[in-house]
Amino acid sequence: MKLRYLPRLLLLTVFALPFSNIQPLFAVPQYQAVKAHSFVPRDGLNHIFQKIKQNQELRIAYFGGSITAAPGWRPQTTQWFAHQFPKSKIHEINAAIGGTGSDLGAFRLKKDVLSHNPDLVFIEFAVNDGGRKPEDIWGSMEGIIRQIWSANPQTDICFVYTFRVGYENDLRKGICPRAASAMEMLAEHYGIPSINVALKIVEMESAGSLIFKSDSPTAQNIIRFSKDGVHPLPAGHEIYTEIISNAILSLQKSASPVNHLAKLKQPFVSEHWQNAKMIPLNQKMLTGNWKQLSQGEALSRRFSKRMGPIWEADQPGSKISFRFKGTQAAVYDLVGPDAGQVIITVNGIQQTKIIPRFDRFCTYHRSAMLPVANNLDPTKIHTVSVEIHPEQPDRKSISFRLKNPKEELKSSKYQGTKIRASQIMIRGELVE
Repeated sequence: MKLRYLPRLLLLTVFALPFSNIQPLFAVPQYQAVKAHSFVPRDGLNHIFQKIKQNQELRIAYFGGSITAAPGWRPQTTQWFAHQFPKSKIHEINAAIGGTGSDLGAFRLKKDVLSHNPDLVFIEFAVNDGGRKPEDIWGSMEGIIRQIWSANPQTDICFVYTFRVGYENDLRKGICPRAASAMEMLAEHYGIPSINVALKIVEMESAGSLIFKSDSPTAQNIIRFSKDGVHPLPAGHEIYTEIISNAILSLQKSASPVNHLAKLKQPFVSEHWQNAKMIPLNQKMLTGNWKQLSQGEALSRRFSKRMGPIWEADQPGSKISFRFKGTQAAVYDLVGPDAGQVIITVNGIQQTKIIPRFDRFCTYHRSAMLPVANNLDPTKIHTVSVEIHPEQPDRKSISFRLKNPKEELKSSKYQGTKIRASQIMIRGELVE
């Protein structure tokens, strides 16, 4: 089954260059909405089926946001593999983090996924990437693909597109929402199979057998998909699992050898994020009252396994500073109810916008990506600093989540200028 949304004019080589570290020049791909299919096999998952045929162990990674992090389609799919292929020992790699997209994913891929040597990686970012431009999605998602196959060209990849309320508008027209369409264009270029579980949810709702969102139980023959329009209840996850397992069985019938490494010779976009990396913070990068959280502290217990050692400061003027040669920089940090805000300076120029590390979801702490610099000259060395601002962020945006916001916002939980960070993230090379 081949998509017919564009002929081969997505990428035009301006002139031929041998495959090397020098990237050829390409015309910019033109985004188009892609026809929605529940399943597009493309080049399949031939390497895992070869392993299964030989009764070898299989390491399956699930890379995505909160829909994948939940105890739903991820563990259910792992259990399905174990039941369907009992002679192969199945290992699950849970590399999903709620509230994060493929932008952070491109930086944390090596630590959270590739370090476990996966045989198959399911990638689910179509919901959390929903607000990003196609060009931005292509950069980070292609970076993920190229990192995976550069590390091991025998690792199979499968895109999974999940549902949120709002996506039904496009799906009812028979097209993928913008994020999934952008990913489909990339999947077609690289021959990556994709499974659109969102399409079935919309079809069931149109048939009257499912409700997207409900706070109360539905009638006996009506499936309540979710409470919030995004995160499936158990019945919703079961639908996802059934669609995914059926697609995998279909792929098994047509498995044939494919050289993934050959796919890397022609990038989809020139500004892909293959060189994205994370580097742990160290004392040399820090000035002010920074301290490393001990392993026994609550936030360290919750996040350090994923993020690494976490540094905390709350004194205005405390800084994270580093130099790098490349195009982009960010910080892997925590947002939360007591978090402060920061001032960013790049190459001696202070940015006018003060960035809060607090948002309307911050009744709790969660890991996040703090963008610092982008679109820099890759040939030059850049100096970056992230400084704690003396004032707290405005926390009124969270009022609708509180029972008594006037009083609760005065509590110690919502006071502070704390910044907590663990890694710097760059596209390029750190300069000591």
